[in-house]
This record gives sequence, structure tokens and C-alpha cells, in this order.
Amino acid sequence: MADKRLTTTAGAPIADNQNSQTAGPRGPILMQDYQLLEKLAHQNRERIPERVVHAKGWGAFGTLKITEDISQYTKASALQKGVTTPMLARFSTVAGEAGAADNERDVRGFSLKFYTDEGNWDLVGNNTPVFFIRDPYKFPDFIHTQKRHPKTNLRNAEAMWDYWSLSPEALHQVTILMSDRGCPTTPMQMNGYGSHTFSLINDAGVRTWVKFHFKTQQGHAHLTNQQSAEKIGQTREGYQEALYGTIDSGDFPKWTMQIQVMTEEQAQQAPFSPFDLTKVWPHADYPCITIGEFELNRNPENYFAEIEQAAFSPSNVVPGIGFSPDRVLQARIFSYADAHRYRLGTHYEALPVNAPKCPVHHYHKDGQMNFMGQQSGNVDAYYEPNSVEGAPREDKIAAEPPLPLSGDADRYNHREGNDDYTQARALHDLMDDGQRSRLYSNTAEAMQGAKDTTIERVLGHYDKISQAYGDGIRAARAALNG
Repeated sequence: MADKRLTTTAGAPIADNQNSQTAGPRGPILMQDYQLLEKLAHQNRERIPERVVHAKGWGAFGTLKITEDISQYTKASALQKGVTTPMLARFSTVAGEAGAADNERDVRGFSLKFYTDEGNWDLVGNNTPVFFIRDPYKFPDFIHTQKRHPKTNLRNAEAMWDYWSLSPEALHQVTILMSDRGCPTTPMQMNGYGSHTFSLINDAGVRTWVKFHFKTQQGHAHLTNQQSAEKIGQTREGYQEALYGTIDSGDFPKWTMQIQVMTEEQAQQAPFSPFDLTKVWPHADYPCITIGEFELNRNPENYFAEIEQAAFSPSNVVPGIGFSPDRVLQARIFSYADAHRYRLGTHYEALPVNAPKCPVHHYHKDGQMNFMGQQSGNVDAYYEPNSVEGAPREDKIAAEPPLPLSGDADRYNHREGNDDYTQARALHDLMDDGQRSRLYSNTAEAMQGAKDTTIERVLGHYDKISQAYGDGIRAARAALNG
């Protein structure tokens, strides 16, 4: 096959891609060398802002297959028995920058985009069923503690533990982070969770609250702190190598999809808020129901175009799947889409990796990089309502039933009247002696660099979780400090 002809971005053929135009063999560059200017100008713009969090990530494409009938809960076409839906998954660390090492101890992002026949459904979660906050007002503050100190430009243990010592709602997630689960060996060897409470809505308009779980079929595997340091010493790209290499070899990883469901009546009677992101739903009361599985079976052809530019947002739901009063979810509905418009541009959802596979019709106009023109399907239909024949119209069938909200508008103290210790205690008590020993030592190591007063304050919270928990960390600190 003949070689393709090299061109400029405007399509003009390039005769020489090795040498700049100069005034003689020893003369200066000529400004008329538009090919040189284009090449340098493009290079200056090759980088886009990295994600504020979840900057380092790894992804692949695959399929979701639903094997069980849950039509009594949802009318979502992608969740009907026998349906197969193309999808994209992106895994990530939370705190590290784009150049951080893959195998650091950190929460992992677990983001899924399902290209359904009714639009894109994004489930943007983590490898943990809970998170550090229950009020989104604290998210920027929490993330600041995970990033670099403004003076030293170094990660700061004092900031992390000072914040956590004053925010006991975080300790359930901190316990998971410092446990074996805080450092999965590869993306394929960890679970994923939607974490938030969502809605499932059936054909009759009845809502059921739901939590989504994705259980790895590869088995769990984790690294100790020492093993993690050794791995990072060997490669900073351990996750990328593992995920890409596994799929490239034809050994396609799979996850079992499960849901927990809760009726609105059960939610009203629950002894805890079902919409609190720091809490799990007890499996004994709300068992996991297997509904299908997803498989990752194709690596991206271009990492930047298909993974770096992939944009996931909880605002992307489809008929039959909706929201809940979960406060952090409500804030993420805004903040994720807003982050993508800043990072990628106004029309980020028209990029091929983000574009729905179904027809798209809307009245959004113009803006930078509008390469697809008008999306209403008729040049005269650029406003709404209109009387233009064939123009896009609203569809009442897609309406979600109203959320059951009540109460006076105020700034309520989210730390008042909440039990931040019982579920963390239950997790601690589930661990065997070896797991608890590693939990204590991991926590003690992470405290290195924090002030003694801060450590004593946070140990007071660990004592409330379990005296054995607090004493275990004290003993690990003593052993660490000789």
C-alpha cells in the first residue's frame, strides 16, 4: 500500500518535514515558514488542564450484559434482561497528579459510561462504597488536604490528619483507605461502587432507591506499603501496564453487576439516612442482587482522544434511572459537567468518545469549537417553543417522579446527631488479626509528619470507634518510632 501524503492541518502537502526555511544555509528562520509555525504553535497547545482530582487514569472499552429481569424496578432500556450495551471504563487515583505513580495508597476512581439507546448513562464512583464527606460544601477543603502545601509544594500529613481529626464522618472511609483495600494490585483486582444512592423508576412511575456494586471476577489482590514502594521503584505505570497488557493478550477482565434496593417506605423507617455518603446499607437488610456483568475487551486506539478526553458526569442519566436527596450527588450533578466544560470546552459531549450513540437533538447554540452546527435538525428551529414542523419537542414520558423532599431551608449541621463510629467499628471488627495489624501500621505510617496534638485528637475518635483500634495505632506508632 502506498504511503499517505504528509499535509498541514489545512490539507496542504508538505515537501520537507526535516528542515526549516532559512535565508541561506546559515541565515535566520523566515516568518513565511507557516509549516514550522503551525508545528510549534500546535505543540504549545498539546496539553490541556489535567483533572483537579482523578488526574492519573487508565481505561478501556467493553460491554455490559444484563442477565436478570429487574423490570419491576426500572424501565431503563439498558437494564432489561438480555440487553448488551457498549461501554467505557476509566479507573484512576484521586490525589496524585497526572505524573504520579499508579501503585500509591489512595482511593481509586471507578467511572463507567454506558452508551445506551436512550442516551449516555454515566456511573461515576470509586472502589469504595463510602466517601470522606457527607456535605459537598467540604469537598474543596478535603481535596486541598490531599494536594500540595502552598509553601513547601509537598504533600502534608498534618493537613490530612488535622482535617480528619475535626471531621469524624471521614473515618469510615479512612479505615478503608488504610486497610488492605487501600492499595489494590491492579485495576482488575478491585471492586467498584456507585457509592451514592440513586433512583430506579419503573413503567408505572414507582421509584425504588438503589445502590450499584461491581464485584471483580479476577479476585482481590492488594499490596502492602513495602510492596507498593518496591513496585513503584520498578515502574510508575503499573496499572497502565497491567490493564493494557491484560486486554491486549485477550484475557478480558469482568465484573459482576449487583444492586441493593430499598423502597421509599423502608427509607423512611431506616435508623440511618440512606442518602448519607459516609454510610453503607447493611447487606443483611438489603441484600445484593446480581443482575449482569461487564467485560472490558478493547484498548483505546489513542489514549488522549479516548481516555484523557473522556468526560464522566453523574448528570448523565437515562429514563428509568434518576437521582436522590444524597447531598454530595446533588452537588456532583453540577460540578462534574462544569469541570468538563472548563477542561475540554463547551461542546465536550460532541467529542467522539463522549458522543451518545443515539440521535441527539437540542437547542444549544454556537460557542467555541462548534464543529457540528445546529443540533435541532432544522435551521429555522433555533429557539423553543416553536411551530417548525419536525423540530425537537419535549417528551413527558421521560419525566422522573418528584423527589420526596421536605423541611425548612437552612444550613443544618451535618455532624450533629450522626453516628460516625458504628459502621467503622463493624468494618474494623470484620478484619482478622493480620488485617487489623496492617491497618494499624498503615495508619501510623500515614501519620508521620503530623503534629502530636493533631494525632492525639484523631486517636480520640479511633478510641470511640474501638478502644482496640486506638490502642493498635498507638502501639504501631511506638514501634515505628523506636
